[in-house]
Amino acid sequence: MELGLFQKQSMNLVMTTELRQSIALLQYSALELSHYIQEQATENPLIELEEPTLYTDDYYEKGYAASRTRNSQDNNFNPLASIASKSPNRCEDLLEQVNYLSITEQEQKIMKYIILNLDDHGYIPIQDRNIAEDLSISTDKVARVIDKLQQLEPIGVGARNLKECLTIQAKHYYPDKPLLTLVIAEYLDLLADRKWQELGKLLQISNEELSELVSSITSLHPRPYSATMASDTQVLYPDVSIEKVNGEYTIIFHDPFMPNLRVNEGYLHLKQTHSKAGAYIRDNYHKYKWLIKSIEQRKTTIINITKAIVERQQLFLEKGFTHLKPMTLKEIADQIGMHESTISRATSNKVIRTPLGCFEMRKLFTAKIGGNNGTEVSATQIKLRLKQLIQQEDRKKPLSDQKLADHFKKENGITISRRTIAKYREELNILSSSKRKTIG
Repeated sequence: MELGLFQKQSMNLVMTTELRQSIALLQYSALELSHYIQEQATENPLIELEEPTLYTDDYYEKGYAASRTRNSQDNNFNPLASIASKSPNRCEDLLEQVNYLSITEQEQKIMKYIILNLDDHGYIPIQDRNIAEDLSISTDKVARVIDKLQQLEPIGVGARNLKECLTIQAKHYYPDKPLLTLVIAEYLDLLADRKWQELGKLLQISNEELSELVSSITSLHPRPYSATMASDTQVLYPDVSIEKVNGEYTIIFHDPFMPNLRVNEGYLHLKQTHSKAGAYIRDNYHKYKWLIKSIEQRKTTIINITKAIVERQQLFLEKGFTHLKPMTLKEIADQIGMHESTISRATSNKVIRTPLGCFEMRKLFTAKIGGNNGTEVSATQIKLRLKQLIQQEDRKKPLSDQKLADHFKKENGITISRRTIAKYREELNILSSSKRKTIG
């Protein structure tokens, strides 16, 4: 073997900083892109920003800040409706209730300590002895304070576990049904597994009595905090809109958060110098130009993807998800001459506004499932039909995953495996047939 220096030509794919930037910009939503530009402006003295004029009358009249279900034809849109109201603070509400209790000052301090340590569901995650050690008091005193805490609203708050939470509520709401507390204490697993016959035999009650008992238990809230808090209204800000004007679909690109970028003319005269300052200005000017180019490329890519969606999904735009055609990222990539990974990044975290409402763009891409007659249907259509079948089934004899698969093959000519049905059912948050069964 000979040692020496040799020349060799080779080709390597190098991921430059600019290329990484372009890839990152594709994945950003409009709000994330705005934050990124703000960061670049703080690092680059050549970038000057002019903040956009948000929330114009035209912006609200056209419903660009519309919620998921608002229809584009609704002209009675009120912009104030999109302002989130201040959600009540659960902890503050409980602390305020403590002030109205007839308890000693020490008990108040203990109760407030426990309230400040409740978890997101309203349970006490700390054992009594640990609370006693932290506050240098006896466990008996801790238990007495917890008993008083459990009398506050919402009923069930301050429980140590699920059984205690349900027992507190059962005694409060159904004091005339002692059998409820027995089921919660001894047979909660049988209830969860819906083993009605076994449960009925153990309790020695009829199906009607068991049905009434189960109905009472299911009316209780296993998470008392969640039961009292309304979910926040979700407002979607579309990145791109599809509107029908004079029978033709038009595409509108939105960048309501995007500040206007300008170059700072005060530093440009230094670009021609040969000092370190000149090199610094030239480097930052190059970054500014590349940022402008990347933003324009992102816009062009999103518009081209939307055009391809409009060409393929005319029925969906007219009638909704029941008519969504199968469409994959690769098909769109081939249609507009880009790589599949580019389409994946460009559609990530993006919201599209259609005549039917606002949706995440990725929801429009679905897998293909072939039918016996050569036709293809989308996974979204299968899920919608699956949900309808389960809603219409006899709850005393719910359809198993295999029976649902057989139904699709017989009635719709679609061959789909039992495992696929199970996967779609789980994605729809639908229980298995054994857990959907009601008392017969």
